[in-house]
Amino acid sequence: MHKILLAFLFLSFIGKAQTNSYKISFDNAVHHEANVKISFPEVKSKTLKIRMSRTSPGRYALHEFVKNVYGFKATNSKGEDLKAKRKDPYSWQVSDHDGTVNIEYTLFANRGDGTYSQIDETHAHLNIPATFMYAEEFKHRPVDVTFDVRKDLNWKIATQLKQKSGNTYTAPDLYYFMDSPTEISDFSIKSFELDGQEIQFVLHHQGTKEEFDQYFDQVERIVKQEKAVYNELPEFDYGKYTFLACYMPNVSGDGMEHRNSTILTDTDALADGGMNANIGTVAHEFFHAWNVERIRPDELEPFDFSEANMTGSLWFAEGFTSYYTGLMLCRAKVRSQKEYIEGLDGTFNYVWNSPALEYFSPIEMSYQAPFVDAATSVDPTNRENTFISYYSYGSILGLALDLSLRQDDLNLDDFMKLMWTKFGKNEVAYKIEDIEATLKEYAGDKFGTEFFNKYIYNSEMPEYAELLKTVGVKLDRSEENDLGVSLSETDNGLEINRNTLKSSAAYKAGLVSGDIIKSINGTPIESKEQFDKIISESSGTVKIEFTRFNEKRNTEAKLNTDPTYTISIDDKASKDAVKNREDWLRSK
Repeated sequence: MHKILLAFLFLSFIGKAQTNSYKISFDNAVHHEANVKISFPEVKSKTLKIRMSRTSPGRYALHEFVKNVYGFKATNSKGEDLKAKRKDPYSWQVSDHDGTVNIEYTLFANRGDGTYSQIDETHAHLNIPATFMYAEEFKHRPVDVTFDVRKDLNWKIATQLKQKSGNTYTAPDLYYFMDSPTEISDFSIKSFELDGQEIQFVLHHQGTKEEFDQYFDQVERIVKQEKAVYNELPEFDYGKYTFLACYMPNVSGDGMEHRNSTILTDTDALADGGMNANIGTVAHEFFHAWNVERIRPDELEPFDFSEANMTGSLWFAEGFTSYYTGLMLCRAKVRSQKEYIEGLDGTFNYVWNSPALEYFSPIEMSYQAPFVDAATSVDPTNRENTFISYYSYGSILGLALDLSLRQDDLNLDDFMKLMWTKFGKNEVAYKIEDIEATLKEYAGDKFGTEFFNKYIYNSEMPEYAELLKTVGVKLDRSEENDLGVSLSETDNGLEINRNTLKSSAAYKAGLVSGDIIKSINGTPIESKEQFDKIISESSGTVKIEFTRFNEKRNTEAKLNTDPTYTISIDDKASKDAVKNREDWLRSK
């Protein structure tokens, strides 16, 4: 990830660089269409390849944005039509030009999130790779883009791009352009200054000023707590960081980090639960300004817009960021200590009760990102048994590392500072072995080697009960009976709605997704409440009648003990443990 200043210095050194010009207008926004025009001057090659991206910064899977492009037209400087051939689904090859290639097309866009674009009469929510074509051979050229906004809708422009004049913005090269989402709407805006830089929050919503005031107060506290982890902010380009929040009923929930901005989308209005539900994404995405945007995996440099991008470091880049998400909400006093600690057990149970631990380490789970990171496919998978999200896996390992370090008067904050100093501040991309080497440097060879060998290169479980005890927290386990099925009440009966886990009694009894449970021990089952009651009161083996493919079947299942863990504050913790907990969770 290059620095803007260096890019401008380079362009100044080689003389006046040609600029690719883009223009987008929204006359047919009601039908989710935009008109896009692009001009590529000084084309030296006989044939210019124009293409749409297949992925987007911050995403690891493929997204075929070209499917929403139509009405493609190529002309020369005189407006004369040019030949355009298709040799693959993603690009056009334009030839017989006169040194200028002008492109025009219609874009359909109706998904407002961190990857796609959405155009309607509430806004033009633009993720650049989903919106604009590009020419790979001009990736080092500056880009000017003019947004022809709808004045009748009182639209304004918010983006990390530098304003050139009026509605025209500029980027030093293709990557910065692609990495610069833009929200065009009748939004509200608040900002504050921190260490000489502006933190700006753009909010497109249907709520009140008072709601925004309350929400922004939480945002400011979170930003300051996250800065305290590293002791400094990154040097944001143009001295500004912009949150682009769109909490509207027509969007899809998401969050996506970028170099000096982030996209935040959700259907929950601030008055409708969003005040509490959406703030975690704020904390997560801003932490990425350090961890992943600047403390950056080597495999993501350079980012490839034509292929899936894969790295084995997502347990750290996304997972440790997820660990800090909850921790920052606690330190910023958005969540109480009790809420934070009790909220850990959902992720904890998901990770440590998963059969997937026998298949993949955190590194290999990270390699699955191109298949799960908002990726789409039509064939069923067995991910209930084979995959653990690197967000969750890394988060719960971050907890283990932090509490382990604190036993030696160290902590994860200072380790992250060291990663920032060595790799992030000067934007030197790291490899997995660099994380291990840095941990050894910080905590000693023995500690670093053991942690990586057990928990990163393999899938062992840290001694959480002992670690949590050191901060006055209890780890308990249920004693209830458990069949191990996820159920939905349907017109046909109680249906198993997902693959059964290999470790469950249901799996061993041959029960699968789609089976309809009819009776247990001869008692007809009509509701989940009735099912839970019978299982809880049973012991040993239960007889189950079910239907599969409209045929009646029978099986027996030997019930397990419910594997669910509960994490809570220990009211009987020692004074030392309580002090350790305060040191861990207090505001900085």
